[in-house]
Amino acid sequence: MTQFAWWQKGIVYQIYPRSFMDSNNDGIGDLQGIIDKLDYLNDGTQESLGVDAIWISPFYPSPMADFGYDVADYCDVDPMFGDLDTFDKLVTEAHKHNIKIIIDFVPNHTSSQHDWFKESRQSKDNPKRDWYFWKDAKADGSPPNNWESVFGGKAWTWDEKTQQYYFHQFDPAQPDLNWRNPEVRQAMLDVLRFWLKRGVDGFRMDVVYMIMKHPDMPDYHSDARDVTDNSNLSEQHPAFDYPGIQDIFADMRAILDEHSAIGIAEVWLSDEKRNAYFKHFEMPFNFDFLSYETRNKWSADFFRETIHAYESSIPDGAFPNYVLGSHDAPRLASRYGSEARARMAGMLLLTLRGTPTLYMGDEIGMVNGNIQEHQVQDPQGKNMGVEHTRDVCRTPIQWDASDYAGFSEHETWLPVNEDYKTRNIALQATDDNSILSLYRQLIWYRKEHLSLSIGEYRAIDAPENVFAYIRQYENEEHLLIFNFGNESQTVALPKSGKIILNTHLNRSGDVADAIEIEGDEGILLRLS
Repeated sequence: MTQFAWWQKGIVYQIYPRSFMDSNNDGIGDLQGIIDKLDYLNDGTQESLGVDAIWISPFYPSPMADFGYDVADYCDVDPMFGDLDTFDKLVTEAHKHNIKIIIDFVPNHTSSQHDWFKESRQSKDNPKRDWYFWKDAKADGSPPNNWESVFGGKAWTWDEKTQQYYFHQFDPAQPDLNWRNPEVRQAMLDVLRFWLKRGVDGFRMDVVYMIMKHPDMPDYHSDARDVTDNSNLSEQHPAFDYPGIQDIFADMRAILDEHSAIGIAEVWLSDEKRNAYFKHFEMPFNFDFLSYETRNKWSADFFRETIHAYESSIPDGAFPNYVLGSHDAPRLASRYGSEARARMAGMLLLTLRGTPTLYMGDEIGMVNGNIQEHQVQDPQGKNMGVEHTRDVCRTPIQWDASDYAGFSEHETWLPVNEDYKTRNIALQATDDNSILSLYRQLIWYRKEHLSLSIGEYRAIDAPENVFAYIRQYENEEHLLIFNFGNESQTVALPKSGKIILNTHLNRSGDVADAIEIEGDEGILLRLS
């Protein structure tokens, strides 16, 4: 019998720590808050969510220009989140709950307040000058090239003291590291070793595909780029495979293998370029449903064709993965426009072949927060306008109907969603028909049936607006049917079966030749 790794059968749950649970009532979530809620995530019973791993967004010391993605010290914990002892406790307690710990590794850039950068900007001949990208201005005083920042504006900032520009693909407070410098490479690989020795089970590697820049840093070839779309960065840096990057990835892989840890690569690239990352990382994140141009698409044809293209393109031996929500995109329920569709998306995510990554709060159908211009915290929103802020998906988790949604007893760093009294975990935990109940039942059923995690995937013919597929492992077969239309449809079945779950949680029983499925409904059947 083929042996499968835990991550191939498991489910990853992303935690944005500022917004998960506040244990000390300062309005900001912290590591102890995660510890306090481990029973919710997985207590070994079907009363819990049942996830197998948590990916924790950055908690490192940081000025918080980009809320932890501007790292000032890679080997410590920011006091607002706790300390290293608290982190060690989190690892220990999570493992007792059969939950793996995956943390964010931010290799592309540091904070401008990191000691490395402070040294680098002291003088042109400082030993750490070459740890970052410093360039002279053009003859007219303009930046060295026309590259743009993801967060808007130029990707270069003038340093008055040393009379040169430094490069930052993101915020000016996030100068990019020069991975061609062997000292940088060694220092960053040592960061991986530091956390692996503390017991982490893997890393989600932030924009790891961007760590090597064109050695000549030439002008970008076109002005027609939408900087709100990370996937279009491939136009600014056409290859993302410059000499030396594969050697770096091989070194990362060797360190991960020493500790039986996994690597998840954040890769906003087309299938062909993304698939090359399977060579060194278990999961090059699949953002086919989350990229700027696709995140709002809702049709049977779109999902069927996108999944087929992905399944057909990944290398032999590679294992797929799917992401439908994250801290960088509007909430799933808001993108698709209704809770019924959010339920369908959840059932899709948890029944496709591949490792699913859930974003905290999607399991209760959280919607975008109502963020006013004066409340914007996100640098992308500050630089590009409130309509581009990622704060909308980062509002605090709604635990109950008490003040501040049970997240804190203090005013929160972002406002709690206005619907927290009617949409919260405590309320849904006791409602057998809630979206949380659907997620729990799907997750625990998936654990018991390998056909829904590692089994074969094959789409089958279905009426217009309907997407249907079979998941099979050995003699076990499940059929999934999703009606993306508004009208009910009759779907012929390949064989008789039994309804296990539907997205409305109001159907059960045996079916024979055909089944009626409502608009915006998904059904999971076990075939005879």
